[in-house]
Amino acid sequence: MQSHAQGHLVYAASGVLAVHTERGTSVVPANRVAWTPAAFTHHHRAHGDTDMRIVFLAPSLARLIPAHPAVFLASGLAREVLLALTSPGNHEDAAPGHSRAARARLLRVLVDELREAPEQPLHLPEPQDDRLRALARILHETPAEGATLAELGKTIGASTRTLSRLFRSELGMTFYEWRTQLRICHALVLLADGHDTTRTAYACGWANPSSFIAAFTDVIGTTPGRYRIDSRGYQGTVRPW
Repeated sequence: MQSHAQGHLVYAASGVLAVHTERGTSVVPANRVAWTPAAFTHHHRAHGDTDMRIVFLAPSLARLIPAHPAVFLASGLAREVLLALTSPGNHEDAAPGHSRAARARLLRVLVDELREAPEQPLHLPEPQDDRLRALARILHETPAEGATLAELGKTIGASTRTLSRLFRSELGMTFYEWRTQLRICHALVLLADGHDTTRTAYACGWANPSSFIAAFTDVIGTTPGRYRIDSRGYQGTVRPW
């Protein structure tokens, strides 16, 4: 676990990253950028053959983007700026070739692009209530678990009504929305580790590959098969994201 005086952006040029903070977990697949504000305690975990790039932002730039952890879709320009500012497997301080003034201009372009980018539903909020934490623990350990909220409530000793209220008030979503998001996060990791679409679908709780592909595409914006290709990394050419 660590924290920094400056907020930082994390980009996976290949592979998949998970960024864990006290607010929850952000999964960062290909062509996404995770933002962690200053002073947030966090740690990173890589899945697959991951090339992690990190860019720190001064407070004057950080104030222009959200004060909470978030994941953004990276435009083609944002991706190129991130790659220009960093070296493979390293962060901005190790990338030569730009003057201080040039770096400042590139960082401003990057922030401008992120301000226009939609936040992605890839941040899984971490519950604080003990009952929700018990439920979340079950689903993290067995994402394919198909029990209803009522059935899970019996296991942890809470009513459906209480749990539904807690999901909405504490996490801002329904139980089914949260579970789908958790399953998508698990699917991203499995795909990055080399599992095929069918195996991933069943491991994450979908009844068949078709329903998994539909749900995955709705959230990620591309099919699982195309995502596996894209997560292999930047190849030096513009790809049709």
